[in-house]
Amino acid sequence: MIIKTIKVKNVLTKTNLPVSDYAVNPYVGCTHGCRYCYASFMKRFTKHPEPWGEFVDVKFWDAIKDPKKYAGKDLFIGSVTDPYMPLEATYQRTKAFLEEMQGSGCRISIATKSDLVVRDLELIKTFPHARVSWSINTLDEAFHQAMDHSVSIERKIAAMRKFHEAGIRTTCFISPIFPGITDVKSIILKCKDHCNLIWLENLNLRSAYKTAILRYIDAHAPHLSALYAEIYQQGKRTYWEKLNEELRSFCQDLGLDYVRNDDSIERGIDEPPIVVNYFYHEEIRKR
Repeated sequence: MIIKTIKVKNVLTKTNLPVSDYAVNPYVGCTHGCRYCYASFMKRFTKHPEPWGEFVDVKFWDAIKDPKKYAGKDLFIGSVTDPYMPLEATYQRTKAFLEEMQGSGCRISIATKSDLVVRDLELIKTFPHARVSWSINTLDEAFHQAMDHSVSIERKIAAMRKFHEAGIRTTCFISPIFPGITDVKSIILKCKDHCNLIWLENLNLRSAYKTAILRYIDAHAPHLSALYAEIYQQGKRTYWEKLNEELRSFCQDLGLDYVRNDDSIERGIDEPPIVVNYFYHEEIRKR
């Protein structure tokens, strides 16, 4: 792992992401090395020659001059890197940012695959309407380890439970859903009592990792090769349309609301979660 410290002018970046006004990434790169990571496109801008998952730049920035100017703004922490990767235990750049923004009136959302975020639970609790999400796309530890180097599934779910019990809004992000591999229903059953939202996102293959994932399927799940060719080479939606209807019925039977590409509905902390379908990225709108 190649680790460097870098100086940046500002750690907040204006964004067109549908869920936020600003993106915050205290690091460049990530140690998880997810095979399917969409953020690998960042290498086009950072010019790192190393493979994705084998480098991290640790950001340092000047003190934020007027944190209160972000009052009422949505800040998404971890849009292209995990803000609680293992290096955060040493460098604490995410914690430093949260401490700077305390009392500013901003709204924060944190995306992670780690349980290190539990360290900052009390700090995060001081932000009104804070939300923390964990990406979980399998309950099979062997498949998880084949795809990335994040903490175990049970550790993620335990962290989600701690935040939920502390009254902090939590999201189970079932992403990416691997066709024929990810058991979405089992994940919903496992996590529905520990979160306020369940987001569903399909495996969206593009860029260099498309070839890598298709090769993995051919080698380790050849019975799915034809399905993956249909979805990712022929561009057919049939699998997702069928899964969408199955999950709608499944959630209805569980008493869970199921909506599509609509994050305007909110749940109280003690109510059953809403399941939100984000299968079709091109249809997601800015809220």
